[in-house]
Amino acid sequence: MADQQWSHGNIHPVQIDKEMKNAYIDYAMSVIVMRALPDVRDGLKPVHRRILYAMHETGMTPNKPYKKSARIVGDVLGKYHPHGDSSVYDATVRLAQDFNTRYLLVDGHGNFGSIDGDSAAAMRYTEVRMAKITQEMLADIDKETVDFMPNYDESLQEPTVLPAKIPNLLINGSSGIAVGMATNIPPHNLNEVCNGLTMLIDNPDVTVEELMTQIKGPDFPTGALILGREGIKKAYSTGRGSVKMRARATIEEMAKGKHKIVVTEIPYQVNKARVIETIANLSRDKVIDGITALRDESDRQGMRIVIELRADVQPDIVLNKLYKHTQLQESFGVIMLALVDGHPRVLNLKEVLGYYLDHRLDVIVRRTQFELNKAEARAHILEGLLIALDHIDEVIATIRSSQTDEIARNALMQKFGLSEKQAVAILDMRLRRLTGLEREKIEEEYKELLALIEDLKAILASEARQRQIIKEELEDMKKKYGDPRRSEITIDTSDLDVEDLIADEEMVITLTKQGYIKRMNANVYRNQHKGGAGVIGMKTKEDDYVTQIMHVRTHNTLLFFTSTGRTYRLKAYEVPEAGSRNSRGTAMVNVLPLAVGESVTTMIDLERIHEDVNLFMVTEFGVVKRTAIEEYRNIRRSGLNAINLDEGDRLISVSVTTGNQDILIGTKLGIAIRFSESDVRLMKRAAHGVRGIKLNTGDVVVGAGVLNADESEAQVFTISEEGFGKRNDAEAYTLQKRGGKGSKNFKITNKTGDVVAVEVVHNDDEVMLISEQGKIIRFNMNDIAVKKGKAISGVKTQNLDEGDKVASIAVIPGAEIEDEEAE
Repeated sequence: MADQQWSHGNIHPVQIDKEMKNAYIDYAMSVIVMRALPDVRDGLKPVHRRILYAMHETGMTPNKPYKKSARIVGDVLGKYHPHGDSSVYDATVRLAQDFNTRYLLVDGHGNFGSIDGDSAAAMRYTEVRMAKITQEMLADIDKETVDFMPNYDESLQEPTVLPAKIPNLLINGSSGIAVGMATNIPPHNLNEVCNGLTMLIDNPDVTVEELMTQIKGPDFPTGALILGREGIKKAYSTGRGSVKMRARATIEEMAKGKHKIVVTEIPYQVNKARVIETIANLSRDKVIDGITALRDESDRQGMRIVIELRADVQPDIVLNKLYKHTQLQESFGVIMLALVDGHPRVLNLKEVLGYYLDHRLDVIVRRTQFELNKAEARAHILEGLLIALDHIDEVIATIRSSQTDEIARNALMQKFGLSEKQAVAILDMRLRRLTGLEREKIEEEYKELLALIEDLKAILASEARQRQIIKEELEDMKKKYGDPRRSEITIDTSDLDVEDLIADEEMVITLTKQGYIKRMNANVYRNQHKGGAGVIGMKTKEDDYVTQIMHVRTHNTLLFFTSTGRTYRLKAYEVPEAGSRNSRGTAMVNVLPLAVGESVTTMIDLERIHEDVNLFMVTEFGVVKRTAIEEYRNIRRSGLNAINLDEGDRLISVSVTTGNQDILIGTKLGIAIRFSESDVRLMKRAAHGVRGIKLNTGDVVVGAGVLNADESEAQVFTISEEGFGKRNDAEAYTLQKRGGKGSKNFKITNKTGDVVAVEVVHNDDEVMLISEQGKIIRFNMNDIAVKKGKAISGVKTQNLDEGDKVASIAVIPGAEIEDEEAE
């Protein structure tokens, strides 16, 4: 029968599900208690404890020569740890790696691996000994301060815990994966932990928040930055939390306006070589653009990763992307799990410190009791010696009359009331102890012992004295081994957007004919009256000149329309900032993915565009097109087609319209036309467009603007190559049908040159004129008188050098001027 119980000899039936359950529980507890988790008292796992104790037993102290790692591995395996040799050697190596262990417990000699992930040399090549601080872990272990247990074959005894004069669990941390649970305790600064323990000794009711005034947070051996205190506070309060770590990086200037990012510290447990490889891959895949060189210049003096950047990229933005996409920013998941009385528990900061203090109190009591017993035993012997010296003649006679040691011992015990130990000590006493000087020494030693015994008893009777001793020992540990904090705790800026790192300022963006763009603070340009010579606004290449200026704020989103009818999207702060007013700027091909021969002709500030507006496009051949803004909301980095052009045609103007406005188009030969935008139906993004003006031979469109149908305050400003400008009321331009020839707008002569720009302006606007040689003048529109006649040449607005001509103009709306003056 299936459920019938039977047995045969040593074979007993079991149910497999129960057996597997019990066996797995036994295995899990073995892993938890004997392998993966540290003890809250000394912060060590069994393998580490056995390594340090075996070194102590072998005499591998800091003042002795190094010994082969294989020797200590063999001792640990043969005496205490019956597992694989790699488990022991790997643990030994970790205790000797300064990038893994905050306060080294093993002093290693040889190749113990690197932060690049290189493994240590074989144990037959490396040598080890105890570090100086390790002696404090084992101090007083021979004074019965801790319990011992049999080793695996019960042939030797090993400690269940070390006395641990230093709070090792916190200062070195611990990590391990058990069955169903894991621990991950970060390392801390010794000075801070000792201060926290002292605070807890002085005030047992102290809170975690108060302890955090002393223990600021983790202190990693690799230094770096810790972002914010929220994760630290949660970890210290609950035992679980996440600490954000960030590499320490600085931005250094190079020649020709370039910058480089220099990383000197990386987060804890991050592989440096892997980080460099990741950065190289991100640069190759264009995830992070602008990196021109990547070098590892680390040496014995310290870590140094150098990332050189192009002159046209913002180093702060690149650094922020490096933090986002690489392990230069990483999180340390804190799980403060440790064994308390053999049981795993998640502990908060106060509990960890409390259990350590309880352990040290127990060590102090046991050490004091051991020293008291030893002192009392010695005092007992001295008392017997003093009795013998007081009756020395009788003692000598008794000994001489005895046939054997045993008879002499018993006779002394009976005649002088001595104990067996006292009698043996008298029999072992040398004759030189009978001198007067030796007697004085014995009496002095006895007197000191009585004082010591009294003090030791007082310690045992007073917990306050015991806590004071712990405080003194902690202060001594600080003096011997304390060092400055390595990890700096800073404000958490990791959740900030790139824009949060950039000031929202008024900027002027300039674009040249040959495709150089730059961004500069608007305050650079001085407000001047008409007729002034202007200031140099951009140093251009030969035959290059400024074609467009835009007045924006750094956080605004810009649409770029190109001569080939494509459109791109960019933030204003992504336009490279010029180092000086005379700077030429950055080639547009390094900012946008332009094709060969493609140039930006129009920039539009999206921040000033509402949801229901249209974009009205005008080409050089007089083709016009009206499209809803929604067609351009989602622009890929590679750009989108804004309009399909005829061969040889170029897109020269894109304006924002509401649907019920008029369009004004001006040409090079002084012709203009005004028509209603409703004459142009809404088209899709890839449409071709329709005729806006019928051009005469040799004429091309040079400017366009938008007028409200009932506009009464708007004017039309026209400027020629030689700096002659005029301003007409908008009412002077009568409404015509789309596609007509238009009417005369400007009288062209040899003195004036051809028209270069036609713009719609208002009385409170300001205008920037840009010459081909890069000179810029800014003046109020009110400085130009309003003319009644259209077919005139206007007045001189800019004094040009010989051979220089007006290249383009930019209109600054009056509302922007008021904001600028307020700032």
